Amino acid sequence: MRLLFLGDMVGKTGRTAVWEQLPGLIQDFRLDFVIVNGENAAGGFGITEEIFRGTLAAGADVVTTGNHVWDQKEALTFAPREERFLRPANFPAGTPGRGSGLFLARNGARIMVANLMGRVYMHPELDDPFKVAEKELAACPLGTQADAVVFDFHAEATSEKMCFAHFVDGRVSFVVGTHTHQPTADHQILNGGTAYISDSGMCGDYDSSLGMDKEEPLHRFLTKVPKGRFEAAAGPATLCGVGVDISDRTGLAERGPLPNSAGVSGFSRLPRAREFSR
Repeated sequence: MRLLFLGDMVGKTGRTAVWEQLPGLIQDFRLDFVIVNGENAAGGFGITEEIFRGTLAAGADVVTTGNHVWDQKEALTFAPREERFLRPANFPAGTPGRGSGLFLARNGARIMVANLMGRVYMHPELDDPFKVAEKELAACPLGTQADAVVFDFHAEATSEKMCFAHFVDGRVSFVVGTHTHQPTADHQILNGGTAYISDSGMCGDYDSSLGMDKEEPLHRFLTKVPKGRFEAAAGPATLCGVGVDISDRTGLAERGPLPNSAGVSGFSRLPRAREFSR
């Protein structure tokens, strides 16, 4: 099966690019399942129900989030009733919404998707993402309850993301890092067969500071004084994401690169090494 993950949508320009281009990507690449991180889709801060539904209408099967999930207060209202909207699973007990789900792909496969958030340099008060991942995998293990398992690991520290991927290697199809908005060059298939990348990048204006208009963050770096609010950059957006082919037999990643179109790339496995193909 072929899966696509699109990095954080940032602002109007980012979400519009996803809505306009995703239907064509699904058709051209014969995608079976699409995950989009939407936590920055509403002006760079959070997501509204209208934007969530628009993303599903464009072809996304699941929308994941992260630390900005509640920036738009209405998310607290629609999260509990939308099964395809995920917030981090390691939020405290009683937090609205759900952190994981089992979904049906276009080819009939069962895809378990879980959203987790790292604690290093972020929110140390959250539940341990490693222990939460164990619970998620125990409840829906790859190969029996699920044909593929994907974790969106929303975190700041690369070391935390990489150690998490090694922790679940061989038990998960794909671990994709989000949050830092810059695509990393460490895309690989780990020894146990789990595809991994530290950050999938963003869908937004790259002539910016992480999707925000660069004037205000630059001013703060130079003067240490806020001049105004951060605003999402409004220039043309680039889609950035990761495509991976997953074995129908094992549920693990296998050779199956996607062409480098619209910022989308795919994993490949070489005889003695595992690296990314562009």
